[in-house]
Amino acid sequence: MALRKYRVFVLLAVGAICLSATSVFAQQGNGVIVDADGVFRTRVVSDPTGQLTRQRFLAARAALAPDLARPSKLRKISLTRLEAAIAQHLATGQGLTDDMRYLAGLTRITNVFFYPDTGDIVIAGPAEGYMPNVAGRIVGMHTGRAVLELQDLVAALRAFPPTGEKTQALVVSIDPTPEGLARMQQFLAAIRGQVTPRDAGRIAAGLKDNLGLQSVRIEGISSKTHFAQVMLEADYRMKLIGIGLEKPAVKITSYVARANPRSVARNALQRWYFTPNYDCVRVSQDELAMALEGDGVKLIGQDQLVQAHGGRVVTGQVDRASRTFVHEFTAKYGQLAAKEPVYAQLRNLIDMAIAAAFIQRYDYYGQAGWTMDVLGDEAQFAIETFPEPKQVETAVNAIWKGNTLMTPVGGGVNIQPLMALATDQMKLDEEGELKELRTQVEVEGLAKDQWWWD
Repeated sequence: MALRKYRVFVLLAVGAICLSATSVFAQQGNGVIVDADGVFRTRVVSDPTGQLTRQRFLAARAALAPDLARPSKLRKISLTRLEAAIAQHLATGQGLTDDMRYLAGLTRITNVFFYPDTGDIVIAGPAEGYMPNVAGRIVGMHTGRAVLELQDLVAALRAFPPTGEKTQALVVSIDPTPEGLARMQQFLAAIRGQVTPRDAGRIAAGLKDNLGLQSVRIEGISSKTHFAQVMLEADYRMKLIGIGLEKPAVKITSYVARANPRSVARNALQRWYFTPNYDCVRVSQDELAMALEGDGVKLIGQDQLVQAHGGRVVTGQVDRASRTFVHEFTAKYGQLAAKEPVYAQLRNLIDMAIAAAFIQRYDYYGQAGWTMDVLGDEAQFAIETFPEPKQVETAVNAIWKGNTLMTPVGGGVNIQPLMALATDQMKLDEEGELKELRTQVEVEGLAKDQWWWD
C-alpha cells in the first residue's frame, strides 16, 4: 500500500499574546513589559471575581469631580491653555493632575477647532469618567473604552511640530531576520518528506527555535514612548488573531481558518498592516474647523515570499483568504475596539496623529503664536520614559488541512497622517455644519486657568 505524502506549508507569525474581552467589570486584563534585553513580552492580570475592578470603579467615582465624571458628547480641550496650566503646575512643583494625564476623559478626537481671536487650538470629542482596569489601562467608567493620554498626544504633536520637517509616516514593523529565515528554510529542507500529523508539535517548536527572536522596527516616533508600545502591541495581537492563536472578543474568522494551501505560494509571509481609514476629513470653508469621520483604522494585506537565502520579495498579490480576513477585521474594528482597549488605543493614536498633522498643515501654531515650548521639550516634559522594545518572540501555530501542515509571519502599523489630509480624502463642509458647531463652542467666557469644558 502506498504511503500517504505529507507536506509542510509555512505561515509564520510573531508574538504570543492571548487577551480576552475587557468590560467595565472585566475578570482578566493584559499589559506588556519590555525586559532588560529589550524583548517585548506580555503579562496577564487576573481578577476572577471582578472584585478588584469593582473597587477601582467605586474609588474612581468617589475621587472624580462630578463634572469630570459626567459623560459628555463633545468635551473640548484647548491645547494652548492646557500647556499653560501644565507649565504652571511644573513651575510650582505640583506635578500633573490625572485630568491632565488623561485629557479630561476624552475617548476619541472627532473635531479640531481654531479661534484666531483668542489663540485657542481646541480638540474635542466624547468623554466620560475614567478608571484603571485590572491591567492598569485607563478606560472609561461607563463604556470600558480606552481614554486618550497626554503622553500620546504630546508624541503626536512632536511628530508634527510648529517648525521643522513634516513626519511622513509613523511605523512599527515586526520582522523575521534574514538569518532566521535562512535557518527556517534549512530546517524545512531537512524534514521535507518525513512529516506526519504526529509531528506537528515538533515542527512548530523547530520553526520557532530556528527563526529565533524577531526584530522590532519603529520609525517616525520615539521607540521609548507609550505611543510606540501601543502600536507594537496592537500589531502583535492582530497577527495572533490572524493565525488562530487568539480568539477575539468579536467573531472574526482567522486567516488560517480560511486559507487553502493550494492557492497560496509556498513559504509565504502574510503581511498585514494597520493604516488610517477615515471616510474623509471634513474641513470648514474658513479652514477653522475639522471633523474626522469614519472608524479610523483599516487592515490591509501584502503577500511576501521567502527566498532560500532568507531574503523577501513582495509578490504584489494577496490571496483570497488574506483579503477576506483583512476586510472582516476592518469591518468589525469598531466593535473590537469597544471591547479590547488596545485597539481603541491604536485608534486614538491615529486620531491624535491626524489632528496634529492638520494643526501643522493649516499653521494653527503660527496663527496662535504657539511654539509648544514646554510640551515640545523632552527636558521639561519627558515622554521617552519607556524601555525600548527591540525584539519579540516568534509564535507558531500548527494546523493540519488534509495532508498539509499549515504553520501560520509579519505585519505592522503604518500611519501616514499626510495621506489622510490628501485632497482626494478631504471634503469641504459646504453646508456649514462644522462652522456652526465651532461657533457654538464658547471660548471667550472661560476662566483664565480653565483648559477643558463641555
